[in-house]
Amino acid sequence: MSQHDFNLSDNFKLGIFASNCSGGLTASTLEDGWDASWAKNLELAQMADEAGIDFLLSAARFIGHGGEKDFHGTVLETVTWTSALLAKTNKIQVFATLHSALNHPIVVAKQIATMAQISGHRVGLNIVAGWNKPEYDAMGLQLPDDHATRYDYADEWYRLVKKTWQSSEPFDWNGTFFQTKGTYGKPNLIPNPPIFNAAGSKEGREFAVKNSDFLFTPASDLERSKTEIKELKKEAEALDRNIKVLTFSHVICRPTEQEAHAEWERQLNNADHGAVQHLIDTLFSFCKSFPPDLFEGLRQRIVVGHGGFPLVGTPKQVADGLISLKHTGFSGSTLSFLNYTQEFPYFRDHVMPILREKGLLQSTY
Repeated sequence: MSQHDFNLSDNFKLGIFASNCSGGLTASTLEDGWDASWAKNLELAQMADEAGIDFLLSAARFIGHGGEKDFHGTVLETVTWTSALLAKTNKIQVFATLHSALNHPIVVAKQIATMAQISGHRVGLNIVAGWNKPEYDAMGLQLPDDHATRYDYADEWYRLVKKTWQSSEPFDWNGTFFQTKGTYGKPNLIPNPPIFNAAGSKEGREFAVKNSDFLFTPASDLERSKTEIKELKKEAEALDRNIKVLTFSHVICRPTEQEAHAEWERQLNNADHGAVQHLIDTLFSFCKSFPPDLFEGLRQRIVVGHGGFPLVGTPKQVADGLISLKHTGFSGSTLSFLNYTQEFPYFRDHVMPILREKGLLQSTY
């Protein structure tokens, strides 16, 4: 699927998120959790590619959250991961997650353009403006305290990326944060690849509406989400842009409801409490993606699925949950599992056929 097709197709998009990170999106002490090895990532990517999953999305982490198992302490770097998976798959879109403050825009432009050639334009870019202060401390970098500066920087960063993609002739750039001379980028990359962004603050939303094709936001409360999505689309229309809104979900799918809820309790009761507390403290202090008034109610969801929308139940119940996200106005959702390669095949075989029958997914792939 080219970037043009990915942006324009109206099917409800399904992606797999954070398989490049140890633990995935579940901070658990369970021995059957996710180890994020390259072998497992490749196995998962090829299964997802064959099944008709729309995209893979990496998470960019550089230090873990501690706890007994150091949740996210082992991470496959996103550009390397994306490049390798694009070379080893055929149809699926793969998104490299990159922090604007940690990656020079001209280098990023060249990396993404190269991956576009590797893959027949199946690469995407997920832009992170920065929120996790301990990571910046670990790199000896200063994370600006105010969101306005972070997003002003990210906005200029992305404008320079785009200019480099589009310019075969040398140009000079005289901005607030970057000054370059004689810059150009061959091979060019036109049109731009699909752009993801997740943001919760006012400045972050303004950046996402202006620059991204798909904005991520938590499905914390579906009625609230319905209003939020309408507002985001209205803001985009005012800029003559069309934006789609995605969310993220955690899947526990079993033959019976009782088995699924027993597994939810097992994951909840085996939380890596040190990692969970560190994650909550970090999110509350530095990240504005979760509305503060909903944060405490999300504690269990933080433990099981990193705050994602819980899809817990039988195949029909999980499918109904995704259908409810579609009816709310979301254009798709990422999926996470306690153990991706063990659990995805059941989702593929028992949930995806229901979604195709209901018209959410493409009938053929």
